Amino acid sequence: MVENFGRRLQERIRATGPLCVGVDPSAQLLDAWGRPDSVEGVEFMALSILEAATGAAAAIKPQVAYFERFGSAGYRVLERLITEARDADVMVIADVKRGDIGATNDAYAAAWLEESSPLCCDALTVSPYTGVGALAPFFSRCVQGRGVFVLAATSNDEGRALQRARTDADEALEDLVLRSVAELNEAHDALGPFGVVLGATRERPRFDLAALHGPYLVPGVGAQGGTPEQVGRLFERCREGTVLVNVARNIAIAGPERPALRDAVARWRDNLTIFL
Repeated sequence: MVENFGRRLQERIRATGPLCVGVDPSAQLLDAWGRPDSVEGVEFMALSILEAATGAAAAIKPQVAYFERFGSAGYRVLERLITEARDADVMVIADVKRGDIGATNDAYAAAWLEESSPLCCDALTVSPYTGVGALAPFFSRCVQGRGVFVLAATSNDEGRALQRARTDADEALEDLVLRSVAELNEAHDALGPFGVVLGATRERPRFDLAALHGPYLVPGVGAQGGTPEQVGRLFERCREGTVLVNVARNIAIAGPERPALRDAVARWRDNLTIFL
C-alpha cells in the first residue's frame, strides 16, 4: 500500500526539521554566483543547492518558471534535478501553481503526479481560482502517495485584496480554501495529503489553522521579510511536523561555495526548528 503523502512529509519533517529549500535560479542569483544566465548556469546552481539540502532539509521546491524560460533545455535540467533528488531521498515540491478546468487539469496532474512522467514530483502547488472543485484531477492522484498544496494566502501583498474578498456567505476566500481543503482531509485517519500555501507575512485567518488535518507550505521567510518567530506564532497550535517553511534566496546567496551553502541550510533549519 502506498503511504499517504501527508504522513510521509510529517515523518520527514520530524527527522530533518521543517526547512524546504527553494531552488530559484534567477538571472540575479546566477550573476551573484558569477555564473552565466544560461541552461548550464541553472543546472550548476540547482544541483549545488540540492547537494547542500541533502540530509539537512525535508524537501526542495524548484520554482519551475526559472527552468521553463529556457524551454525544452530548461525542462531537461528540471527532470535531472527531480531524478537526482529522488536518488538522494529528498522530497520535491514543484512550484508550478497549475489550475484550470476539467480535462486540462487532468493533463497537468498526469504531468506532475503520475509515476510514468519524467516530471513526477512528491507534490505540487495549485491555484484554486477556477474553483476548488475543479482541482479534483489533482486530488484524485493523491491516493498514489502524492500531495498538493492549494494556494490560500500567498506572501505577496498584491494577492491580499483577492484572497480576502468575501463570498455571498460573508466568508473570506482564503478561509473558503482552507475549509475546503480541511474537508478533503477528513477522510484520512493520519495527516491528509491535501495541504495549503499560507504566507509567513500574512495575518492569521479566521479559520482554525490547527483544524486543517494536512500540511502547510509557508513562503515569505527570509528575503520577503518573514522570520522564524512569525512562523512559530502563526502556527503555534498546529501539530508537530505539519509546517514546511520555504527559504530560497537567503540560502542561495551564500553560494556558490558548497561549504557556505551547507552552512546556510543548517543555520535556517536550526533557527526554524526552535519555533516549530
